[in-house]
Amino acid sequence: MAADSDPESEVFEITDFTTASEWERFISRVEEVLNDWKLIGSRVGNPPEKGEYTSGIWEETCQDINFADFKFTITHHYLKQESTEKRFKVEAEEDATPQCMQDLLCMNNDFPPRAHCLVRWYGLREFVVISPGANCEAIISESKCNLLLSSVSIALTNTGCQVPLFVQIQQKWRRMYAGECQGPGARTDFEMVHLRKVPSQYNHLSGLLDVFKNKIGCALTPMPPISISIRFTYVLQDWQQCSWPQQPPDFDALLAGEVGGVEFGKLPFGACEDPISELHLSTTWPNLTEGIVVDNDVYSDLDPLQAPHWSVRVRKADNPQCLLGDFLTEFFKLCCRKETTEEILGRNSVEEEVKENSDITQALSKLTEPTAVPIHKLSVSNMVHSARKRIRRHRRLEESPLNNDVLNSILLYLFPDSALDKTDSSDVKSTAHSPSRKTEKDKDSEDCNLCNQLKSSPSDSVTCRLALCMCLVNVYHGGVRAVAHLWQEFVLEMRYRWENNCLIFGLASGAPDLRCCLLHQKLQMLNCCIERKRARDDGKKSEGGREKNRPSADATGPSVGSVEVSPGKSWDSWSDSEDEFFECLSDTDEIKEAETERDKKTTNKSKAEGRLQPHGKLTLRNSSEPLYIPITQEPAPMTEDLLEEQSEVLSKLGTSAEGAQLRARMQSACLLSDMESFKAANPGCCLQDFVRWYSPRDYVEEEVTDEAGQTVVRGDLSARMKIPGNMWAEAWDTAKATPARRQKRLFDDTKEAEKVLHYLAVQKPSDLMRHLLPCVLHASILKIKDEESTEDIPSVPKTLQQVTAQASKLLHQPNPDVKKLEEVISQLMSLEAVIARARSLKAKFGIGGADTEDCEELERFVSCLLEDPEVSVIGAGRGPAGSIIHKLFVSSQRLADYSDEAALLAPMEDESVAVPDDRKATLDFPPPAGREILLRTRVPRPAPYSKTLPQRLFCVLMREEFRLAGAFSSDTSFF
Repeated sequence: MAADSDPESEVFEITDFTTASEWERFISRVEEVLNDWKLIGSRVGNPPEKGEYTSGIWEETCQDINFADFKFTITHHYLKQESTEKRFKVEAEEDATPQCMQDLLCMNNDFPPRAHCLVRWYGLREFVVISPGANCEAIISESKCNLLLSSVSIALTNTGCQVPLFVQIQQKWRRMYAGECQGPGARTDFEMVHLRKVPSQYNHLSGLLDVFKNKIGCALTPMPPISISIRFTYVLQDWQQCSWPQQPPDFDALLAGEVGGVEFGKLPFGACEDPISELHLSTTWPNLTEGIVVDNDVYSDLDPLQAPHWSVRVRKADNPQCLLGDFLTEFFKLCCRKETTEEILGRNSVEEEVKENSDITQALSKLTEPTAVPIHKLSVSNMVHSARKRIRRHRRLEESPLNNDVLNSILLYLFPDSALDKTDSSDVKSTAHSPSRKTEKDKDSEDCNLCNQLKSSPSDSVTCRLALCMCLVNVYHGGVRAVAHLWQEFVLEMRYRWENNCLIFGLASGAPDLRCCLLHQKLQMLNCCIERKRARDDGKKSEGGREKNRPSADATGPSVGSVEVSPGKSWDSWSDSEDEFFECLSDTDEIKEAETERDKKTTNKSKAEGRLQPHGKLTLRNSSEPLYIPITQEPAPMTEDLLEEQSEVLSKLGTSAEGAQLRARMQSACLLSDMESFKAANPGCCLQDFVRWYSPRDYVEEEVTDEAGQTVVRGDLSARMKIPGNMWAEAWDTAKATPARRQKRLFDDTKEAEKVLHYLAVQKPSDLMRHLLPCVLHASILKIKDEESTEDIPSVPKTLQQVTAQASKLLHQPNPDVKKLEEVISQLMSLEAVIARARSLKAKFGIGGADTEDCEELERFVSCLLEDPEVSVIGAGRGPAGSIIHKLFVSSQRLADYSDEAALLAPMEDESVAVPDDRKATLDFPPPAGREILLRTRVPRPAPYSKTLPQRLFCVLMREEFRLAGAFSSDTSFF
C-alpha cells in the first residue's frame, strides 16, 4: 500500500509555455497601438518644402501602456501636411527607401527654430516615442534600456511599421533617446552621446569628422563626400548702449498737487524694464564640403561676418513689470478682500465725532448720572478735558490716508462744477450736462459699442473717472485705506448734492441706462431724484408768487407742466398748501378725509385742472367739450436690481386667479394715476374717452345709420374692454378726479434718493471694485488700442477683439468667475508687453530717426521678430539690419573688454579701423554660446557591397553640454 501511495502523493509542477509573459504582452500592446494609429506599411512621400517644419502644424497623439506594473506613454508626433491621405497611396517600388531615411538627408529644414528636439537632431517629420509615465522613475540601467530596444525591434518587425520608434532613457532633463527604424532590407539605428563638457579633441570640426568617419567605417576609397552644415549662435545680453524708450512719470506734477484732469484721466502704459532680455544671432554655413572650410584647434575659417546666412531671434523677458499691468493687478486684488470700510478706516468718523462731542455738550448732565468714577474727578473741567483728549487721540490715530492736496485734486477732477458757485443753479445745471450733450454728438461709435459690450459706463462719465482715480489712489497714494477714504468722500459729496439740489457732473439726463454697470445706474437714479426735487422746488417758488392772482385752474395746468418733471415736494417746501403732493403719509385717515372733501369741491365746481393741450379735434363722448391731454406723472425710473426685485415679487404671487389679480393691481399704479389726471383735466368724461387717448386700438369705430337715415361714425370699446371684471373698468371706477400735482407720487424721489445713498454708504471696498472693474477694463482696452495705433502690430487687434468678447460674456453674468477674470487681465497684460517689446526693438534698431535709411525694411524686420520665432536677415551682415546688429555686438564687446570710461565713449568707427582684420571678428563678437554641426553622407554599410544608405551625425557644442545624435543605417540583406 505504501509503495502504491508514494507515486500518488508526489506533486508535479506543470509549466505552460504557451502563456504570454509580461514582456510579450508589452510587445503585443505596442503592436496594437501601431495598428490603431495606422502606421503599418510603406510610407513614402515627397520631401518637405523649405521651412515647412517651422510654418507647418505639428500634431501628436498619446496613449498609455504598461509593462507589468510600470506605466509608459506612447506618443505619435507628425507634421500635418496637405493631402496627407493621398501621400501614402502612391505606389512605391518594392525596395524604395523609407520616408524616414529620406528625411535624414533632406536639407530644406536644417536647424528649425521651433520643433521637437528629435526633429532638429534627425530632421524627421514623423516618429513615435515611448517614455516613462509622469510619476515613474527614469530608465537608467543598461539592461532595461536593451530590453525596451529589443521590444521596439520586435514590434517593428512584426508589424512592418516604417515609422521611427524611440525610447526615452536616462533622466528626462538629459533628453536622451535611442531608437530604430526598419525598412525593406535596411535598418537605421538612432544613437546618442551626452556629456557635460566638450572633449578637447572634439571641440572643432576636424575632430567631429574623425568621429563620424570612424563610426560609419566606410572602406571605399575615395570616400563619398560628406555634406557639412554649420550654425554658430551668438547671444547679446547687454543693452546699456540703447536708450530705454519708456518715458518716466512727471513726479514734480504729482507731488506738487498739480494733477488736474489730464493726469488722473490717463492710465499709465509701458514696461518698467526692458522686455527684450536677449538677442540671439545665428550665423549659418549651409551645404559645405570637407575641403572648403578649415576648422581645427589652431585655425578656423568660420568668421561670422562672412557667413552667407544670418537669422535672429529675440528672447523675451519672463513677465516683465508693466505699468498698466500693475494697475490692473493691484485693482483686482481689492476685489477679493472682505473688509468693510469701517474695519479698514476704523470706527465711523461721523458717529465717533457725534459721540465724543456729546461728552462736551453734556458734561453737566454727566455729573448727576450714577457712575463709578471717583468723586475727585467729577468736575466740569475734567469731563471736558477727557473728551477733548479722546478727540485728539482719535485724530492722531485716524490720520487721513489721503493727502488733502491730492484729495482736493481728485474731487476737482471728479466734479469740475464744484469750482463754480453752487448757489447758481442755472450755471451748475448747464455745466453738469454740457459734457453729456457733447458726448451724444461726438462720441465715437466704437467706444459706445465697447461700453455696451463690457457693461461699463461712458468713458467721460463720473463713474469711469472714479474708477481711474481709484486705480491711481490704490497704487500711488495709500492702497486700500486711501481707496476707502476716497469712497467715503465721494459718498459725502453725493449726499451734499442731494441735499443742496446740485446735479451730478458727468451723467447723462434721463432714466438709468440698463446697459451700463449697476453703480452707474445708481448714480443716474440719484441724478433723477435731484432733477425731480429741483423741478418741484422751483415750481413751488414760481407758484408762490402768483398764487393769489391765479385766474383759473386751466391756465395754471400748462404752466405747471412746463416746470414740473415729476410733481412732489421736498422737506424744505413742506406746507399745507393744496397745490402740493401728498407724500407717503397719504394713507392716514386725516389725509384721506381731506382728499375726499377736495374731490367733492372739485366735482361740484366742475373745475378742469392739469390740462396740457387739446387732443386734436376730438370731443368728449357725452358733451361737446374738447378732449384735453392731461399732465401726467412720469413713470418711476428703475435700476436693474430694482427690476429684478420687482419681477421676483410678482413671480412669487403664483398663477392663481387671486395672484393674477393682485399682480395686475400692482402693475396698474401708473394706469390709475393717468386715469385720475384724465378725469381732472376732462370733467364729465367716461372710460371710452380715456381709451380713445390712452389706447386707441381698444376703441373701435364703425359706420352706422342713425334714425334720420344718415351715415354716422360711432365708436365703442373693444371686446376685451367689455369683459366682466376688466381691470381697466375697475380702475376707472375707483379713480378720482385728481390732477397729477395733487396725487401721491409714483416716484418718491426722497425715498429713492435715500435708498441710493444708503446703498453707496454700505458698499465694501471689494464690492466697489467689482462695480468699477468693467470701467477699468474698458479704459484699459481703449488705452491699448490707442497705444497700438502708433505701433501697427498685426496680432494685437485680433487678440484684443478676442479678449473683449471673452470679457463681455463674463461681465454680463451676475457673479463672474474670478479665475476667468484673471485670465482676461493677464491677456491684457501680455498685450501691453507685446507693445512694449515693439517699442524696445524699434528703439534698438533706430526706427523713426531722421537719418535712418531703409526704414521700411527695418520696420518689416522688427514686425517679423515679434511674430515669428526666427527671422532671416536680408543681406546677412552687410544688410541694413545686419549692420545694426553688428554695431550692437561691437558696443557690447567694448563694454565687456574695456573698463575705462574714455574707451566706452570712444567712437565706434575709429575703434573698428584701428583693429587688424585678423582680430576683427574676435573683437566684434563674443565666443559663440552654441555651435551646431550637421554631417551627412551616403555610404554602403556594413560591407562595401551593401546598399548605399544615408548616414547622419548632429553635433551640439555648448559651454556645459556636448551632444552627438547619430542616425546610422545598415543593409540587412547584404552584410
